Amino acid sequence: MADDESFENLKAARKLLKASMEQSSALSSAINEVGLKVERMKERLPSLEAAIRPVGTRKCGLFAMRDQINGAIGPAAAVLKVYDVVRELENSLSFESCSDLHAYLSTMKRLEGALRFLAGSCLLVIPWLHDIVEFLEGDASANDQSLLNVKKALRILRVLRAIEGCARLDGGVLNAAFNKLETEFVSLLMENNATACIASSPLPVPVIQKLQAIVERLNAADRFEKCVLLYAGVRSLNARRSLQALDLNYLEIQVSEFDDMQSIDSYIEQWGEHLELVVKHFLEFEYKLCNSVFEKTESDAWKRCIARFAEEFRLVSLLEFGRSVTKIKKGPVKLLKLLDVFAVLENLRVNFNRLFGGEACGEIQNLTRDLIKKVVNGACEIFWELPSQVKLQGPFSSPSDGGIPGLVTFITNFYNQLLGEDYKPILIQVLQIHQSWKTDIHEDEDDLLLKQILSTMKEIGLNLDTWSKTYEDISLSYLFMMNNHCHFSQLKGTKLGEIMGNSWLGAHEQYKDYYAALYLRESWGKLLILLTQKGWISPPVGGATDYHQGSDDKKRLKAFNEAFDERYKKHSNWIISDDCLRQKVCQLLVQAVVPVYKSYMQKYGVLLQQDASARKYVKHTTQSLEKMLSSLFQPQRSKYCSTKHIRFIGKLKNVVTNQFRVTLTAM
Repeated sequence: MADDESFENLKAARKLLKASMEQSSALSSAINEVGLKVERMKERLPSLEAAIRPVGTRKCGLFAMRDQINGAIGPAAAVLKVYDVVRELENSLSFESCSDLHAYLSTMKRLEGALRFLAGSCLLVIPWLHDIVEFLEGDASANDQSLLNVKKALRILRVLRAIEGCARLDGGVLNAAFNKLETEFVSLLMENNATACIASSPLPVPVIQKLQAIVERLNAADRFEKCVLLYAGVRSLNARRSLQALDLNYLEIQVSEFDDMQSIDSYIEQWGEHLELVVKHFLEFEYKLCNSVFEKTESDAWKRCIARFAEEFRLVSLLEFGRSVTKIKKGPVKLLKLLDVFAVLENLRVNFNRLFGGEACGEIQNLTRDLIKKVVNGACEIFWELPSQVKLQGPFSSPSDGGIPGLVTFITNFYNQLLGEDYKPILIQVLQIHQSWKTDIHEDEDDLLLKQILSTMKEIGLNLDTWSKTYEDISLSYLFMMNNHCHFSQLKGTKLGEIMGNSWLGAHEQYKDYYAALYLRESWGKLLILLTQKGWISPPVGGATDYHQGSDDKKRLKAFNEAFDERYKKHSNWIISDDCLRQKVCQLLVQAVVPVYKSYMQKYGVLLQQDASARKYVKHTTQSLEKMLSSLFQPQRSKYCSTKHIRFIGKLKNVVTNQFRVTLTAM
């Protein structure tokens, strides 16, 4: 039973195996057939691949070019819109004027922005179109018309991109607009040139704002330098017009044409006024205006403009004239004028530092420094030499009228002027500067000044002693010393008197009275002896004969008349400069002479009653004698008109100055 079952299983397995082998055989046959088909397909694959490749490549290129075209469409459309805006703004700008400057500048700004955007859009589209052109040029199947259209569009875009640059060239719309702005800038300056005055607010605020707006716009367009040149040119016209009101002909005079300080003196004050007007008003005005106009550019344009304006205002010529003053021959008057020049420069020092600090003003800086150096050195040189120059005046002759020598009057007046409020502070400052340039030990400037004055006055005193000894008539020597001591005593209350002190002034007062007494005793005291002394006398005048008083009163009176007339004639040519002293001396003369003469004539009247011929010896009455004595010692200026007096004083000043000039030059 079991064997039968196993046999059946074996038969079933055999049958299954047989079926499997048949299936495997059929599968193997099918695989062989497929293999043959694959081999045949493999043989055809290269040719198929070669045929299909161009189609795939073109299809991929078309997909990529689609992106290029899509990227160019948006910017290209923007280019067209922006170009329309540009054309509209160009037309608007060409017809607008600068009368409404704000609107004009706004239109310009919009046009510049539109042109920049147009150029930017073109720059974005051009690369894409360039790629399309390259693609189409490489595609044999491409449409030629399409390629030509793309190339044309590319050329147009390149032209549009260049519109911004062309607009700024000659003939371009922006260039014309900027030219119109420059014209408006000049017009605003010209219109306000006539109304601009020296004031804290140079131009109306609206005008300044317009000028600033134009400058800012031109500066943004790289036209700032031209703007500065236009500004300087217009304002230079104003400078020339301002100079027309000033008489600057004296600047053309050469130093050799000035004989001395007197001939240039009249121009120095005028020079100081002109220099101050040019620097402190004209140039300061231009400085403020220039800073206001170019304020928003944060540039140093004002320095170049100021250099130009300084040239127009002839500042260099003015400084050269100041240097001409330093070349005039030395003398005390020159010292004062040099101090005047220094005072002018010192008054303008802050202005010079502010206005002329730039490189463009290098010539002005050098001229100013050189002028200050020459002024300080020249003034100090004259100041130090004054005592020695006074000493050198000793050999000059003394005044024939016994008056005050011109040197004495000149020096005292000179020092009073030098010590006044106008000159002393300047002199002290000049001495300080001069000492700061030296390397030796510095002394106090006030002590130096006092030392020089005391030394000068000492030399004057020595000269007076020398001159007093040159008079042959001792009476005239006494009168001379009385005059000069009186002159010194009257310096009380003056700057020089304060320096010399009360003891010095008091001593001269005493010497004045002392020499007055000596003069009266020596000259007129001897005359009275003729009327008072009894017995024989010898009259002190030529032509009188000896006689006996008791026997011949007529001869005594004749001798007196001759002596009096001789003295009166001589002393009438002498002067007493001070009015009070002259009146006092004349009064003393009247008091001394007239009573004695009156007493004598009363006694002589008895003789007249006895001898009528004695009347011819009576030459003077008491009243005429008093009148003659009271009219003595009158200065020469009382005999001339005021004009001649002024000329006389001027001549005296010239003589003294020339004497100083000669001695200073000799050294």
